[in-house]
Amino acid sequence: MSTVPSAVRRPARSPGSRRTGRSGFLFVLPFLVLFALFLVLPLVWGLWMSFTDSSLTGHGGGTFVGMANYADALADSQMWSSLGNTAVFTLLSSVPLVLVALVMALLVHTGLPGQWLWRLAFFAPYLLPVAVVWQVWLMLFQPDLGLLNSMLRGIGLDGIGWLVEEKYAMWAVVLVTVWWTVGFNFLLYLAALQAVPDHLHEAAAIDGAGAWRRLWSITLPQLRRTTGLIAVLQVLASLKVFDQIYLLTRGGPNGSTRPVLEYIYDTGFTGYRLGYASAISYVFFAILIVLSIGQLRLFSRREA
Repeated sequence: MSTVPSAVRRPARSPGSRRTGRSGFLFVLPFLVLFALFLVLPLVWGLWMSFTDSSLTGHGGGTFVGMANYADALADSQMWSSLGNTAVFTLLSSVPLVLVALVMALLVHTGLPGQWLWRLAFFAPYLLPVAVVWQVWLMLFQPDLGLLNSMLRGIGLDGIGWLVEEKYAMWAVVLVTVWWTVGFNFLLYLAALQAVPDHLHEAAAIDGAGAWRRLWSITLPQLRRTTGLIAVLQVLASLKVFDQIYLLTRGGPNGSTRPVLEYIYDTGFTGYRLGYASAISYVFFAILIVLSIGQLRLFSRREA
């Protein structure tokens, strides 16, 4: 005989609730199928390939080689060089993409005349496809007829080989990236600024706090979570850079701007070593996971 009181017994599920659960699953099923086909399956298949000598030429037939590809990757100086280029690009681009976006959002939020024009000008480049961005900046970077070198010569300076000199090529790519993608971070900051309660600024103004004091003591602390989110997203986006570098410099000059994703592409689709390229991809994936966890813990501790 059961000793559980009837008041705490779990009620039996009605046939109607079971039908509702089945119908809900049917609505989710198309997404689950697409998720499995285009994300889970490629991840599993790519992981398996990283343990084989698969090649686009068919040489080797996908023979299992164990950890040999990972050992070769860790000893590959070109992979570490491309990882170094990726890290340099991330450091050079992430900081201005956060700070410039914040300044742009503050300028618009303060009520500049013609706000719609400023918002359009700041966000419009983000909507452009990379092919258009590449064509525009390729003309600006032209050594002889480009606008940038023409401006330098106009003030008595020599022209710069923006995309053909190693000491300038990475800076040129960073400049293009900041101009192209800062609009997204600007939009996030602007939304966060509009969510800051007005009564905080009003109370501070009544107490005699000036504009700079309100900025440092009210606005920036209120944007801490947004800044953490933007920083995490921006670092991950910069680490995955490929398009603009591939189109502007092809990784040159002398490999000084080649990111790790371009090296993976060259290894797999130019060198035909799919198994080895897959191993490099998963080494890079592990680095991304570690950095993401580290960033999240860092910002969560600061928030606490």
